[in-house]
Amino acid sequence: MGTLEEIGRTEVIMNNLNPSWIEKISIAYQFEIVQLVVFHVYDVDTKYHNLPVKVLKLKDQDFLGEASCALSEIITKPSRTLTIKLGNNNRPGVPRNLGTLSVHAEETVASKSAVEIALRCSRLENVDLFSKSDPFLRISRIVENGDPVPICKTEDNPLIIECFDFNSSGNHILLGKIQKSIGDLEKLHHGRTGADLIKPSAHRGHEKVLEGKLFVDKFIEKEQYSFLDYISSGFELNFMVAVDFTASNGNPRNLDSLHYIDPSGRLNSYQQAIMEVGEVIQFYDSDKRFPAWGFGGRTFDGTISHCFNLNGSSKGFEVEGVEGIMAAYANALHNVSLAGPTLFGQILDADNGNRLESSTGRVATRDIVQFVPMREVQKLVAEVVWLLH
Repeated sequence: MGTLEEIGRTEVIMNNLNPSWIEKISIAYQFEIVQLVVFHVYDVDTKYHNLPVKVLKLKDQDFLGEASCALSEIITKPSRTLTIKLGNNNRPGVPRNLGTLSVHAEETVASKSAVEIALRCSRLENVDLFSKSDPFLRISRIVENGDPVPICKTEDNPLIIECFDFNSSGNHILLGKIQKSIGDLEKLHHGRTGADLIKPSAHRGHEKVLEGKLFVDKFIEKEQYSFLDYISSGFELNFMVAVDFTASNGNPRNLDSLHYIDPSGRLNSYQQAIMEVGEVIQFYDSDKRFPAWGFGGRTFDGTISHCFNLNGSSKGFEVEGVEGIMAAYANALHNVSLAGPTLFGQILDADNGNRLESSTGRVATRDIVQFVPMREVQKLVAEVVWLLH
């Protein structure tokens, strides 16, 4: 399973067999890998009650049980709450009911609101000798230490909006600045009024008020939905597999073939791709029934097919789970001969700027195919320790 790394502990709940912990433990969610989380529950001895939980030696406490799951199993639940049974691997075969553990996940974000604004200036100072100024705006927000940081989006913290005259040398000339919150900008928009730009002075409190003004021509506030919002609302990802059975893969009996089945159990390239992608995607498909095809092979009836059911069935092309794909692929290797030609190719990808076109002449509105090189995916295993008394 890999090495467990402790990432957090809850507080101790006193004298309670149905505890609800308040302490939150932060985990960086990564969609592209399977993140296994292990929960250990301990009974803390009374003499340790006054100690911080971080200094407790777990070997001195009574182990009550453990549970594990993939992080994606929690976040794909509509309520983002998963209930799992506690077990004790240290005492296998014990039929005792060790209870259940309910885990709830929340996305940690400061705000999901985004604001789209359109700004306009008028009556700016002309600082160029033979032409008009070339103004641009720079927007920054004030952070805790008081320094402005350039941003694209912001919370309702004060913003600094600066207007510069552009110079190709990089020595841009400040035409004026203003400090306003998002709420202030909204008021300017609704009131259809402009705010005076000021020119900073070396002497504090002596800023010069300029004739130039800043206007907010558009102010639209909207909520930004995250990937987790879509998932917990019922959005699913469909996983489909098509395996290349053309002769360019090499004879499956040869070591250098992409279809070579190693007696030692080492996965070939196709098996690795199926496992590494499938094990991640499967949690986002509720029925875990996956379409699986093959192409470019001489199939069970002796004909060359560029789309045949990987499981050999004439009725259904879906298989049960990632294990079903692996089994269907292994079975197909014994019943399908590599053939060709390879028809899966240049008509398909639109990265070169040419839009995809169907046989009826319909042009795709966007590029929907991406070729991605297979990379090794490292699995992350984490441990969370739960404490109670």
